[in-house]
Amino acid sequence: MSPSLSPSARKVQDTLTAGGFDVRVVELEASTRTSAEAAAAVGTTVSRIAKSLIFRTEPGNRPVLVIASGENRVDEKKLAQLLGEKVTRPDAAFVRERTGYAIGGVPPLAHPERIKTYIDRDLLALGEIWAAAGTPNAVFKLRADQLVAMTGGEVADIARR
Repeated sequence: MSPSLSPSARKVQDTLTAGGFDVRVVELEASTRTSAEAAAAVGTTVSRIAKSLIFRTEPGNRPVLVIASGENRVDEKKLAQLLGEKVTRPDAAFVRERTGYAIGGVPPLAHPERIKTYIDRDLLALGEIWAAAGTPNAVFKLRADQLVAMTGGEVADIARR
């Protein structure tokens, strides 16, 4: 582990280590803010990028985390059915307030509160994937099955078909 990680990336690394996950956060020169940028930066396909998307429930105003394959779009109707309430895309301030991270760097874990999490079932077929690690240029490589263990997320068919 590099002691030179930024504070947000260090928080993600510390959470991974505390959870017993032998994965390493890396900060890159290149942007990993979008799935395409992340895939190019680490030399993989867009499908192997586990993008973390925050939704807001209405009227509950609760955050919901969806971790989806970078090539998939989330079907908000499917997500609303799973939750039993409407969902919307929140603004950047809501995302930062509820996750502790800016859009483009939201990791699948290490949030200040427990967030209901759904994992795109398509990710589980991929084996090795990459996830954001707290900043728009920090990522970590993991196995898809580790994503379920580290987040406690529910695997679901949430991709728009």
